[in-house]
Amino acid sequence: MERLKVVTLGGGSSYTPELIDGFIKRHAEFPVSEYWLVDIEEGRAKLEIVGGLVQRMVKKSGIPMTVHLTTNLDESLQNADFVTTQIRVGQLDARIQDEKIPLQYGVLGQETTGPGGFMKAQRTIPVLLDLCRKMEKVCPDAWLINFTNPAGIVTEAIEKYSSIKSLGICSGANSMMMDIANTYGVERQVVSARVMGLNHLIFADRITLNGEDISADFIARLADGSGKHALKNVPDLGLPAEFIKALNLYPLSYLKYFYLNRESVAKEIAEMQQDGTRGERSKSIEKQLFEEYNNPDLADKPKALESRGGAWYSDTACSIISSIYNDKKEIHVVNTVNNGTTRDLPNTSVIETNAVIDKQGAHPLTYGPLPTPVRGLIQSVKAYEELTVEAAVTGNYHTALLALATHPLMPSVDIAEKILQDYLAANRHYLPQYQSR
Repeated sequence: MERLKVVTLGGGSSYTPELIDGFIKRHAEFPVSEYWLVDIEEGRAKLEIVGGLVQRMVKKSGIPMTVHLTTNLDESLQNADFVTTQIRVGQLDARIQDEKIPLQYGVLGQETTGPGGFMKAQRTIPVLLDLCRKMEKVCPDAWLINFTNPAGIVTEAIEKYSSIKSLGICSGANSMMMDIANTYGVERQVVSARVMGLNHLIFADRITLNGEDISADFIARLADGSGKHALKNVPDLGLPAEFIKALNLYPLSYLKYFYLNRESVAKEIAEMQQDGTRGERSKSIEKQLFEEYNNPDLADKPKALESRGGAWYSDTACSIISSIYNDKKEIHVVNTVNNGTTRDLPNTSVIETNAVIDKQGAHPLTYGPLPTPVRGLIQSVKAYEELTVEAAVTGNYHTALLALATHPLMPSVDIAEKILQDYLAANRHYLPQYQSR
């Protein structure tokens, strides 16, 4: 059997059992022989708990795969074929700060959209660019498959500052397709749609079921409430029916943060006061998950993992990796370079869209101009993303301020600077690029 080595950075994550479940199911077509789980020293306890479960899952499956647990990144990267990333610099405590600081000023406090995504990117991008530099030396031919949020921004940084072959993935589009399938009571495989926009800012049209265009019918169902449209980690707020009809596109649930911003912030504040932020609730869920993972009799992905969010992570990640490895030329939604896909964004920008995936990587399907109703929003957020990447790399305070002030959800420059100063003070340990300030 051909040796096939996969490395997961952030191996102690609660999401790892989801990922290995996908590798086990696809072993016939993607025969991983070595699977390395890597984490930092502070995460060793979680790594050993998750790693133990992964080893039991592999043993139960009977497949010929060896699972290694390590905190030695250089060792793990030797002869790697694929490297996946699911890291959280600062862990959930940092996420909770990301959420709470903006909410103090009446601004959305969310992991990837708005200020929270900016701050996560500032902590994450330098770490992943360090990883890329190591890969350039140790395993320059390996693929880097990034699932770390904010996935689009992180992927753009990698594309601009590294020669490593990379793709960014997100389960959002797959969740949208599953919602369509569930609405009509059909299998996911018979549903497709054209997807355009940015990570956590995508819209779908040309929705088909068994090749038949059902766009108008599905939009009508969204408007009357019979169409499925929900993610576990997004507030359950319904867009007004007339607005859905006017938009005439299928927006990812994250778009509620923009179209129902006041309502989303009010709901977040109420939830924070009652049950804590999403990060605090995730911390509680994660604690329960690790108690389950630590059970020596558990050898399957527990159902409780569904409550953690990130639905369809395994299906999305593993199918895309297999498509590269097997040169399948399948169409998947990924974060990749625009390269003329739409003329309304810079060619070097990373976008999230349908692409043919083969051994060379992603070949996005051109869709031309962005629809007028969403063009301005997408372009505005892309400008914010570009500034966010530059700030993360340079540690320039003024660039960081411009990034936050440019975001459409920021109510004023004054509040943007207050949030930035609070963020820098709270995250000083994780921001070496800003230390000169």
